[in-house]
Amino acid sequence: MKHKPVEGTAPSPWAELRRFTDARIALGRVGVSLPTSKMLAFDLAHALARDAVHAALDVPQLLTALHALGLRTIEVASKAADRSTFLLRPDLGRVLRAESRELLAKPSEPPDVAFVIGDGLSAAAVQLHAAPLMAALLARLPSTLRLAHVVVATQARVALGDEVGELLGARVVVVLIGERPGLSSPDSLGAYLTFAPRPGRLDSERNCVSNIRPAGLGFDEAARKIGWLVMEALGRGVSGVELPDGSDVVGLAGR
Repeated sequence: MKHKPVEGTAPSPWAELRRFTDARIALGRVGVSLPTSKMLAFDLAHALARDAVHAALDVPQLLTALHALGLRTIEVASKAADRSTFLLRPDLGRVLRAESRELLAKPSEPPDVAFVIGDGLSAAAVQLHAAPLMAALLARLPSTLRLAHVVVATQARVALGDEVGELLGARVVVVLIGERPGLSSPDSLGAYLTFAPRPGRLDSERNCVSNIRPAGLGFDEAARKIGWLVMEALGRGVSGVELPDGSDVVGLAGR
């Protein structure tokens, strides 16, 4: 008599905690191994993370979404000629191409804030979340702020914003960029804020708001935090470790 194999799993005391996190806990086991369904889910998550790293940003689609918000844009690129070079040479992703530098000039009245949207390590995050986050930010930031054209950068690392901000003469630069994908978050967007941007700034001189996505930090909450940091950076003249995030204590009034 033949019997169909049964995939049994042992209960885990961590099972109740699974509803609070996407982390891989309480997966169960079959003997000394994971259940087949959990292994297949892991393989899928790994494939999605790899796809996110290698995917190209659909710039025309993003520009259309930004223009619909009434934003003016400039398209630039780093010195990394292609995705493979970008991944192998992080240093090239931090520097603008010569022709891109020529597109950026200090206006007669320097802006308070320059927003840079870069593909980073997850174009999917930027494609899905950059425009909705910008919409939430526009609703939060005071209308009196002078905003530069939104700069959309390809093959971009965070530090590319320092060069962009300096060329535009911005007091503060905010870089919205795709973060390194995790196995439960291939579409996580990060925001990096730097006061007085210029090449050579240290990571300790930036503020970061991370995991911006519907399954993580929502757009409205992220906009509240970023808006608070922008206004405090402009008011205090600092960012990074000198500007602890106090947005949960004092909210930023909408405009």
